[in-house]
Amino acid sequence: MFNPKYTITPSILDKISKISEIKTIVERSRVLPHREIELRRQAIVKMVHTSTSIEGNKLAQFQVNKVLGGEKVKADPKSIDEIKNYQDALLLVDRIAASKKRFNVEDVLAIQKEVTKGILEFKKSGYFRPSTVYVVNTIENIDKVMYRPPSAKKVPTLVSDLLAWLNGAGNDLHPVISAGILHLEFASIHPFTDGNGRTTRLLTQLYLMQSGWDFRKILVLDEYYNQDRLEYYNALQIEKTYRERVGQDITSWLEYFTEGFLVESMRVKDDIQSTGLDKVPGKGEQIFVDKDEIPIIEFMTTVGRITSEDVVDILKVAKRTAQLKLKKLVEKGLIQQEGSGTAVYYILKA
Repeated sequence: MFNPKYTITPSILDKISKISEIKTIVERSRVLPHREIELRRQAIVKMVHTSTSIEGNKLAQFQVNKVLGGEKVKADPKSIDEIKNYQDALLLVDRIAASKKRFNVEDVLAIQKEVTKGILEFKKSGYFRPSTVYVVNTIENIDKVMYRPPSAKKVPTLVSDLLAWLNGAGNDLHPVISAGILHLEFASIHPFTDGNGRTTRLLTQLYLMQSGWDFRKILVLDEYYNQDRLEYYNALQIEKTYRERVGQDITSWLEYFTEGFLVESMRVKDDIQSTGLDKVPGKGEQIFVDKDEIPIIEFMTTVGRITSEDVVDILKVAKRTAQLKLKKLVEKGLIQQEGSGTAVYYILKA
């Protein structure tokens, strides 16, 4: 049974209090739809870039933006595949979050499968690792073992215990604290042959979305980790083996996690408050989006473009209805049509 040990220090309490105050400000701020769409799109690009960059992907943020928009870039195929996979994984996370149910083991496996598809051999993509793995640090072409996760046979039980805790005792904690504990423990279990870090950060994002602490989908915790990767890795590696970690105090990690959360939530508040509010210049009235238009916009913020066929799949409506909904968003000035004939698609309006 998973039973994390930690202390909620005055410092952690202070940061949680500040984060909560910022959350209230962000949620109450009136932001023009086109500006919020832009902020969400920027967040997606940052999230994909920083989370893959932490794992060694060399693409610059402007290149990631191009890949997400369907453009070609000069880079090795694996790097491009990692970006596209992360984009698909974010779409999956959105669908799971929208289902209103807490994620389970099957969801965890599905997310890792999206992250590693076409990169990892089939039997290791979407499956727990079949053998022992090691976390190594390569210095001057010499590999040094930094951390030894638990044996493969223990992984399914450890992941199930973590999710049971998250849906049980974890519900009694502040969501930021529970998210931090989820992040550390999942990374410590290291349940996959590859894709552990990216899956860990996606699950943390998913949990925050389902708990209502994703700050309008503009919060990018990965950006904080990527600013100082060594500090991030050091914060995660409290002990050298999983066995040594069991029962150890994880307060230092929660100090780090809540500090990063506060820094990035302040960034969201600054971005929100720097936007124009209430009215669209020259029109004198606020633009509203209805319940069917929201998932269309959210799909576009992640993928960068959309077709009427995509809308059919998202809303489960007839193609004619999908076309009318896209036309309405064009008239509102939120999206614009590109291409012609059967090659028509839509992008967010700049």
